[in-house]
Amino acid sequence: MTELARPAAKRLQRPSWRDSRLVVGILLVLLSATLGAKAVASADDRTPVYVAADDLVAGDRVTASSFTRVDVRLGEGVVAYLPADAPAPEGSYLLRDVRAGELVPRSAVGAPDAVRVQRVTVRSDTGSTAGLVRGSRVDVYVTPKTGSGLDDADPVTRKLLAGAAVAAVQTRGGSLGGTATTSVQVYVPAGKVQALVEAVDAEAKVTLVPVPGTATDGAS
Repeated sequence: MTELARPAAKRLQRPSWRDSRLVVGILLVLLSATLGAKAVASADDRTPVYVAADDLVAGDRVTASSFTRVDVRLGEGVVAYLPADAPAPEGSYLLRDVRAGELVPRSAVGAPDAVRVQRVTVRSDTGSTAGLVRGSRVDVYVTPKTGSGLDDADPVTRKLLAGAAVAAVQTRGGSLGGTATTSVQVYVPAGKVQALVEAVDAEAKVTLVPVPGTATDGAS
């Protein structure tokens, strides 16, 4: 009986670089990786900008601790804010108030000669200054002392400043049961500095009245 011929088994061969299927597979892998990287990059289009680390007041000098970095997605609107891809502009000054956590506008920071306010220290009783904190806004009223020569013809209380920013507050207890006083540093527009200094030197009574809605102790 004649045996049927058995088919010879083909030996497996290693794929060659010339194998079109291998080349196509590699190209597909590379293409997928490239498209994936582009998709991730386009999904995270956030831009680093600075926010105020604390309540900042117009006239404050910028330091390394004034700002912190955050990444935001604002599109074209991001150009209005101070970029955080470079160190904070130390030595520059705040030209307007910026609240803690607020994005810092480019226009809020400038050179020293762009600052239009100066610090003046005034003293007032604790009742007038209760609740005031750095960043509070106050109206400053002055009542001339009788015989001071400041306003003897009409010694009435007048509003000298409206909405002045508070830079610092320091309270000291009165001696021997006397009335406690508070020293308050106020940012004063350059044109009003002389008038306030003259009132303080003439021992006028200075009363600070918080502007409605201003930052106070325990509230923001």
